[in-house]
Amino acid sequence: MISVTCAVIRNDENEILVVQRGKATDHPFKWEFPGGKLAPGETDEECIIREVEEELSIEIVIRGKMAEVDHDYGHKQIILIPFICDTLDEIPFLSEHVDYRWVEEKDLMTLDFSEADVFVAKNYLERTKAKKLSDLQVIVQPSDILTDNTDLQIIVNNMMSMKEAEWVAISAIENPAIFMKLFEYSLSSDKRLAFRASWTLTKVCDRFPEIIYPYLAQIVETLNKIDNESTLRCLLRIITLSDIEKINGRQQGLLTNFCFSILNSGFSAIAVKAYAMEILYNLSLIYPELTNELTVSITSLMEDGSAGITARGRMILRKLAEKPIRPKSSQL
Repeated sequence: MISVTCAVIRNDENEILVVQRGKATDHPFKWEFPGGKLAPGETDEECIIREVEEELSIEIVIRGKMAEVDHDYGHKQIILIPFICDTLDEIPFLSEHVDYRWVEEKDLMTLDFSEADVFVAKNYLERTKAKKLSDLQVIVQPSDILTDNTDLQIIVNNMMSMKEAEWVAISAIENPAIFMKLFEYSLSSDKRLAFRASWTLTKVCDRFPEIIYPYLAQIVETLNKIDNESTLRCLLRIITLSDIEKINGRQQGLLTNFCFSILNSGFSAIAVKAYAMEILYNLSLIYPELTNELTVSITSLMEDGSAGITARGRMILRKLAEKPIRPKSSQL
């Protein structure tokens, strides 16, 4: 019996991520929920977070766990362990699958799933229809959130859903003290706290990008000191949402150098590289002389990159070819 985890991953629109297996697999061209086998000594939760990162290069927050599915495929027997998860990431970068879709709940059962995944899909739909998700949520209302450091830190560390992140984000928009604490936590050496706080900040900036402007320079100055890739991904995403003309020429130069170092690094995650590409494209609108170097870097990256990074690279190259040129407001 093989133990396998999978994730029902939902985005901001409550759509669900499904991925398609390739031709040379046990279940060619079947759709499934992403996941994989447990490694020795690994918990179910550690496994699903690792597998989603390796297969899709996206960050997930586990919201709950569903009933296991025992299934006999004939040539193998599996125990499929499903999790309900949320993500802020919009585009997965496929390393093992040939396609992906974000589908609405009502369309879930129209897909040609692998047999075990059919049961996961049915169980998920029955669960949502019966409104049995309440036991997976910690109900937090904006009015309940305190500005006290310890209380807010506990709330951030224990957030288990997109909805909770939304509540905290709304509070941060309404209360500058909460926003400042979230920003402070994002730069913490506590990796769990830093990721969850920066993840919540992205929700704030999705609604009001201008709220980050007073802190944008500090973020740029801090990027090369962040060794938490999850936090780095969130902060780079925030920068892509921001007007980088709000920082001075020196800081734009630091940002340029940092993003090029990401593109040329063999160790950075695909999603981090994707955000670096987008930031450099935005910088090239101000500094056209960056265009050639960015084009060369992306072309080189695409030669050995995954399908996902190749698709993103092509998109940026197309935008570079068509981009308008804005007058410079500062100098690198």
